[in-house]
Amino acid sequence: MNDRMLEIVERYLAQGGETPIGLDALARFAIRSGDWQGQRTDLVKLCKRDFSRSLREQYHTDPQGRSVRTFHAVSRPSSGGRQGVFWADVRQAPVEHMELAFAQRRNLIVGACLQLKRDVDSYNDNNASGATIQMVFDFSEDIAERQQPTDYRPRQPR
Repeated sequence: MNDRMLEIVERYLAQGGETPIGLDALARFAIRSGDWQGQRTDLVKLCKRDFSRSLREQYHTDPQGRSVRTFHAVSRPSSGGRQGVFWADVRQAPVEHMELAFAQRRNLIVGACLQLKRDVDSYNDNNASGATIQMVFDFSEDIAERQQPTDYRPRQPR
């Protein structure tokens, strides 16, 4: 599947497609050229993607006033043995579901950081300009800064 999609990207670029590549333009090109055709299984995948996006983007305010994600996903085998994604409302989910959901999300973050480090290291070792980009992977200060209040009470006149 990936090879087929990358061939479409190459045809798009060869026919004058813009770079950086916008997925809207690429998708329109692929559909218009007949390189990509939706099938019933594609509709199910698209529907699942839409539900996943909606569940992932649902937030509520907890009793302490924090905006928190409502639904959390766990990837695990289904009763039929196939891999599936299962969502639960954080306010009612079993502890086991939430432990696994948080561990899996953390693992995704670690994987993204590892890939970013590889990309930065490769760029630093191989870019033509000789530039070096420094990347910090300790997020403590970023988290502390983002936890600061964004609403401030107006000053009272003296």
